[in-house]
Parts: sequence; structure tokens; C-alpha cells
Amino acid sequence: MSLGYAEKLSYIEDVGNVGMTEFFDPSHVLQDKIEQLARMIQKSKHLVVFTGAGISTSCGIPDFRGPKGIWTMQREGKLVPVASLPFHRAMPSITHMALVELEKAGILKFVISQNVDGLHLRSGIPREKLAELHGNSFMEACPSCGIEYLRDFEVETIGLKETSRRCSDVKCGAKLRDTVLDWEDALPQNEMLPSEKHCRMADLVLCLGTSLQITPACNLPLKCLRGGGKIVIVNLQKTPKDKKASLVIHGFVDKVIAGVMDVLCMRIPPFVRTDFFQIIITESVSADKRYVNWNIRVASVQGVKVPLPFIKSVEASFSDTRKYKPAVLSEQPFNLKRRTVTTEVFEIMLKLNFIDGCGCPYTQITIPFGFKVSTDSLDLDKNAKIQNLKEKALKGLCSGEIAVIERRSISAPKTEVTVYAIVTNIKTFESDALSKGDMKGSRGTTNGSEAYRKQRSNSRKRKARF
Repeated sequence: MSLGYAEKLSYIEDVGNVGMTEFFDPSHVLQDKIEQLARMIQKSKHLVVFTGAGISTSCGIPDFRGPKGIWTMQREGKLVPVASLPFHRAMPSITHMALVELEKAGILKFVISQNVDGLHLRSGIPREKLAELHGNSFMEACPSCGIEYLRDFEVETIGLKETSRRCSDVKCGAKLRDTVLDWEDALPQNEMLPSEKHCRMADLVLCLGTSLQITPACNLPLKCLRGGGKIVIVNLQKTPKDKKASLVIHGFVDKVIAGVMDVLCMRIPPFVRTDFFQIIITESVSADKRYVNWNIRVASVQGVKVPLPFIKSVEASFSDTRKYKPAVLSEQPFNLKRRTVTTEVFEIMLKLNFIDGCGCPYTQITIPFGFKVSTDSLDLDKNAKIQNLKEKALKGLCSGEIAVIERRSISAPKTEVTVYAIVTNIKTFESDALSKGDMKGSRGTTNGSEAYRKQRSNSRKRKARF
């Protein structure tokens, strides 16, 4: 979980049991339980998954109560664990992506998460099939009209406080609020009501990576029991609800779920992260009509005053190197101003340098200048463009693929806005390697494409092992 989130929480003396002993089922027992769970999932008509911090530890996000969890280390007076990458660059795990595949197959009906890392949404779980009980560190919501805004940066506050931004709906304009709960905040009804409904309907509630200690959330899985449903718990520590469960599995969540997917002959889809930015070019002519004053800005698509967290710096160079010196923009806002004569035609080359955690170090864009607003790409199917971009990146298993998804012009002041989508991370998974105990089965942007193709091919040939 985000260290920033833990620091923002109000102080309380008792956070429950921490530093609990971890248990590991013997390999043959673990395999038997994996196959039993796979059979239960295959037979399920209404599967609900209930997740905790344990499904995100393999994403580089520390948990709270584990032997090296944030609260465990704090209680022992030790330094808290350090996240392996920026919170906003965390990528979904094997488990996150396996749940996406189960949802697409119609098996998984609803996900209930206690996490605030936003990885279920980022992985591709539809918002209407997800309840984020404790909020989302990357989500702002309008208290007036209810619109939600998913950000690519971590919202600065918690506790349902007002942020510095407003609702973009012209009929509303209310101040936005963060969505993350503090200790004293009640669970939101718009998340609790569908959670309760689906737990009552569930014939199987699968609890993944949660100690099931925080009330009232931890009691949600129990609601399936009255209708004859079953509970399965996958966690390294014992939980207060173990006696209510039909099956308890002590093992790494990723290893268990990868094994289940292997038994079910279902692939674990790759994760492709797409980030967005806009380049805004504004032109004004001097009073004597001899010069053009122009401004170029690289900004977030969520607003010019919103941070652009994945870009570290911008280098600008010009086709006419004798007349125009290159510039390095190392601080946000990335803004460059120049004056040229009205008859001049030239090119600007922008090199956008990305932060650590991105799968490619930079991308380059060339912008022709004579300031003629393009009209050939004004009407674009954004979703189709983004999907094509992802497919192209997957074929080569290469981050850095970029595409224009929107272009619009403003007459006064004369402005052109171009929105770009860029693939900044690709992550593939090898379920067979994980199910056999290799916790390095998750691949980054290299050496995973062939494994993905083989996995997809094998899934058509194998029969489920029951």
C-alpha cells in the first residue's frame, strides 16, 4: 500500500494484530487445494472476489500487517518498508489480470476491494462490477453530480476532503473531493450496497490476500453463507474467519491463482499501460505583423494545472540550429516561449524523458511550424485508436508506441491542442511457471511475447485437469 496513504491516516493506538506468522502449505497439499478451488470456480454461478493488500505486494506495494508490513515495522520501531517504484507506476499483478480474464469469461460477477491502489480499475475490471470500500488514491469525485475522475497522479488528500480541482461539467463546477476514507469515515453506501447484494447472491466468495480484520468490511463474505454459499480464503496468515471457510489456502496469492488459471486452461492476459498527454500550441501576431509570438506547452489531459507525473523533463530542439538554441525544461509546467518572423517555416523536435518505472526512457515528437492547423485528424475514434495502439505494442512487445487520438483548434487565441496516447509499460505473465513455484514468472517488456503466444496456444489444446 502507498506509504503516503499510511502517513496521511489519522493516528490511532490500536490497528489490530500485526506481524502475524506466515504459514505455507506443503507443495502437494497446495496443488490439491488449487485443483479443488478450480473445481469450485468452474461450478460457480455467482463468483464474488474479496481482495486485500496481499494481492498487491508483488506489485511492489508494501502491505500493512505482514512480517514486514508498514504497521508491523512501525510498532517494532523500525524503518518502514520502501516501495520498489512510485505508487502511481505500480502495475497489476498476475492475480489482478487473472480476475480480468475471469470477468470477461462471465465467471466473476463482482469484485470487492479494500485496497486504495486503484489496480483493479487500471487492470480492466469494469467500474460497475467493482466496489472500492476504502476508496481509490487516484480517484476524485464530485459531491454534487457524482462524476468520478480517475487520475494518473495520487490525489493529495484523504478523508473525503475537498481538493484543488473542480468538476468539469459546465452545469456543475462543484469542488471535487478525494475518495479515500480515514479511520473515522463510514463506508460509502454506494460501495457497500452492491457489495452486500452480490455477497448475498454469491455461491462462492473468494477472499484473496486479506487478514479479514477490518470491520465492517470483513463481515461481507459471511453474507453468502445464509444462502448456502461457500467461502474460500487464500492468505499467508490465519484469519478470524477461517472456521467459516470451506477451504483455506496458505500460499502466495499469485502462485495459487496462476495455478487455478492453469487448471482451468485459461490464459492470464498481458497488461498494457497507456498514458496520455497533450501538446498545446498558442500563437499571437505582433502589432506590426512582422513577428509571431508562440507558446508550446506539454500538459496533462486532465487540465493544464494538473501534474504530469510520468514525464521527468522535456528537451526541445529546432531544425534551424543556428537561429534557435535548444532548451531543456526540467520543471513543471513544461512551457516554452519563442518569437519568430511570420514567414518562417521550421520544425520543433520534442524529446519527452520519462521517469523510472516506465518501460521506455523517452519518446520523440516532431512538430512542423508554419502554424497551419491540421484538419485531417479532427474526427478520431479514440477507443479504436487506443486499442490499435495497444495491439501494435503487444505485437512487438515494445513500450514507446505513440498515437494521436484527438486534435482540436481554438480560434481566439489561435491555438492547436493535440492529445497523444503512449504505451509506457507492457507486462506479460507465464501461469505455468508460477504454478510450478517460480515466482519470477511475471515478465516485463522483454522475453514475454513468445511465452504469451505459447500459453495462448496451449490453452486451446489442454483439457481441464479435474
